[in-house]
Amino acid sequence: MFFLTILLFSYSQMSQQIQKTTANGKEMVSNPKLELVQGTLNVVMKQNVTLSCLSEPGSPPVRYTLFKHNQQVSAFNSSDLSPALFTLTISSASDVGQYKCKAEYNNSSGGKYSNSLTFTLLEPISKPVLSSPTSQAKQGQNVTLSCFSENGSLPITYLFFKGTQNISPQKTMQKRKAAVIFLFINSLSDFGTYKCKANNSFPNITKYSNAFNFTLAEERSHSQPLIISLGLILLLLIIGFALAIPFFLIPLYKAKKFKSSRPSTGLISRVNAEECENEVIYSEIEPVRPEEEYINFTVIRREEEKAGKSPCATVYSKVLIRD
Repeated sequence: MFFLTILLFSYSQMSQQIQKTTANGKEMVSNPKLELVQGTLNVVMKQNVTLSCLSEPGSPPVRYTLFKHNQQVSAFNSSDLSPALFTLTISSASDVGQYKCKAEYNNSSGGKYSNSLTFTLLEPISKPVLSSPTSQAKQGQNVTLSCFSENGSLPITYLFFKGTQNISPQKTMQKRKAAVIFLFINSLSDFGTYKCKANNSFPNITKYSNAFNFTLAEERSHSQPLIISLGLILLLLIIGFALAIPFFLIPLYKAKKFKSSRPSTGLISRVNAEECENEVIYSEIEPVRPEEEYINFTVIRREEEKAGKSPCATVYSKVLIRD
């Protein structure tokens, strides 16, 4: 039994050795290992990074090829067991992304691929904007402050200040949205100048916001709404009176004027008659009908006979009425 175990173990080692050997007697390459030996995976423009690719075990010479998204970037032939080194310069956004390397023997098919490394381009933050829904507040009022940087690689960390004093813990935003804090205006000392600052993984860059000031809101008088209401009522009355003039007052005035210009019956006249010496006692005027343009009136005279004079008769006349 012990002899059988040794035999099986020896057979397994021989099988592995055969699998690692190519047709020409060379040892087959293993999956290479891709490592970052200079720089960081979070990169900035014009930054240099160095990658190392090594397959072990393997029989030199070995050909190493660097790929970015399945497109060849560079190749290196290693004549010994030392790794292949690839130096990259990040000159544009297209230089970031996923990288892999491949190890193979020259003039052979196949080959093995390494693990992947992904580079992320860091963008410096822009100047943050500090704002609030209101710039006026009263004592005992709750207010909010928002700080937002439109550009810059995430995450972005915000910090709020009043004067030079920090007034809140830092807020790290994983999404592109504003950091918000809530303040309670307790006393006059809470009014003043506020600011915020923002930074991210971009090295040595911190940006400060504009200054924002809360001012004390003036207390409104309780009589002010009453004054406004009375003013509106007075304005409506003036407008109503102005509209009533052409529609009601002017026609009413004309009607009164026409009525007063009409003569009434029983008008007494003391005019002396030209044809006789008798005096006119009174005149009678018939009422005007709407469909007529003429009215009749009667002049009655006192008829007294005198010597040598003929009596005067009653005279009837028709008068044309025009407006």
